[in-house]
Amino acid sequence: MDASLLGGPRPQRGIGVVAPFDFALDRELWRWVPDDVSLHLTRTPFVPVEVSLDLARLVSEHETLGEAVRALNAVAPEIISYACTSGSFVGGVAGERAMCEVMTRAGEVPSLTTSGALLEALAELGAGRIALVTPYTVSVTRSLEEYLAEAGITVTGRAHMGLTSHIWKVPYRAVVDMARDSVRGGADALFISCTNLPTYDVIPQLEAELRIPVISANQVTMWAALRHLGTRAVGPCQALLAESARRGPVLPERTQQEGWA
Repeated sequence: MDASLLGGPRPQRGIGVVAPFDFALDRELWRWVPDDVSLHLTRTPFVPVEVSLDLARLVSEHETLGEAVRALNAVAPEIISYACTSGSFVGGVAGERAMCEVMTRAGEVPSLTTSGALLEALAELGAGRIALVTPYTVSVTRSLEEYLAEAGITVTGRAHMGLTSHIWKVPYRAVVDMARDSVRGGADALFISCTNLPTYDVIPQLEAELRIPVISANQVTMWAALRHLGTRAVGPCQALLAESARRGPVLPERTQQEGWA
C-alpha cells in the first residue's frame, strides 16, 4: 500500500495534566480516556519532602502551577487538570477555586482539580454521605475530611494507611480491605483518595460487593475533564460513568468476592 495515500493522523483533542513530581500512574489515567483524546502530562519540580500537608502545599503553590500550565500551552490542550487530591484540598474550598483561577489565567482554557472534580462527581451521584479510603497519614486524612465538611459532605467511616511515600506500590488487595473497613453507617458512596493509589480494576468489583457507587481520585479527574470536553470517560461497570451501573444501598451483610478475600 502506498503510504502517501494514508489519511490522518486524526485530529486530537488534548487534556493538559499537571501532576506532582512523584506521580507514577500515567498509565491508569489513560485507561479512562477514549481514543480521540490525548493526555499531555507535566510534573511539578522535585522537592525532598515526604507525602504530608507540607508537600501538599508545596506542589500546589500558585507560581508552580502557573509555570506548569505555561509549559503545557505549547501543545494547546482544551482543558487543564490538576491531578492531585491533597494538593487541591489542603487550602479548603476557597483554595481549590483559587488554584483553578491561577491555572485558567496561565493557560487561557478551563481548569479543574481532583478535589473539585470529587465534589462534582458527588453531586452527580447525589451522594451527601460518603465512606473514605486514603493512603495518607492521620493529619492529611483529617484535612480531606475538613474540605469535605466545608462542602457539606458527611464522612460516615474511614480507613487510612499512614503512608508517606511509594503509594503507587499499594496492591489492589490492600485497597479492597480498606474499602470494606470504611463502609458503614449508610454511606451513599465510597471515595478512594490519592491519584497515586491504583484503583481502576477494583472499582467494579467493589461496587458489586458494596452495592454503592465507588469513585476514585484518578477516575473523577478524568471523568470531569472529559465531561468538560463534551465526551465520556471509558470504563467497565462504573457507576459514575453510567447510570445503568448505579445500585442501591449497602447490604446489611457484605459477601466477600472470591479472589479478593
